[in-house]
Amino acid sequence: MALTQRLIPPLIAVVLTLASGVADARMYRYQDDNGQMVISNTVPQEASVRGYEILNAQGRVIERVAPAPTAEEIAAREAAEQRELDAARQQELDRALLLRFSHPDEAVRAMHRKIRELEGLNQLKRGNISVIVSQLDNEQSRAADLERAGREIPDATLQRIDRLQAQIDDIEREIAAQNTDIRTIREAYLEDIIRLEEITGRERTLPLTPNRDESQQ
Repeated sequence: MALTQRLIPPLIAVVLTLASGVADARMYRYQDDNGQMVISNTVPQEASVRGYEILNAQGRVIERVAPAPTAEEIAAREAAEQRELDAARQQELDRALLLRFSHPDEAVRAMHRKIRELEGLNQLKRGNISVIVSQLDNEQSRAADLERAGREIPDATLQRIDRLQAQIDDIEREIAAQNTDIRTIREAYLEDIIRLEEITGRERTLPLTPNRDESQQ
């Protein structure tokens, strides 16, 4: 009798464990490669991609696992996320732009000032070129006179000619680079002006090319 009593608790535990296992038993319902509905205790990898349902011991659906997204769906989702990022970035750019200018005309004036400043620097550079060209002409004239007289041109004269020509070439490259900067700045300001018209709902009233009176201000 005592032996039987000692065995009962372990037996009860085993029975309860088995009953719990039955209660927790799950099955899976999915479509096979032929489109037939299948119920199994496992889900093949190729079937899981199409999605499946999890059933309890009573055969009721307790969870649905969605199909894996297609390449088109993934691309569409990534495109939507990128649009959100672009929109957020544009909002930041718009806020920064409005801190600089409250009206498109303000951007137009700023563009005119910046371009006039760079064009003024270019004009000074061209003036420097004129001075150097005059010096170069003098040196070349002296060298030509010596050559016509059958005399040898001193190395110092030839070096001055080369140096003056190099200075002219350098300044001309600077002017060309600055002209490129002017075009880049103009394009950037034009984009800002157009954007300001869009986000403020106000159109510019000033010409994009400054008139003579304004250029002298």
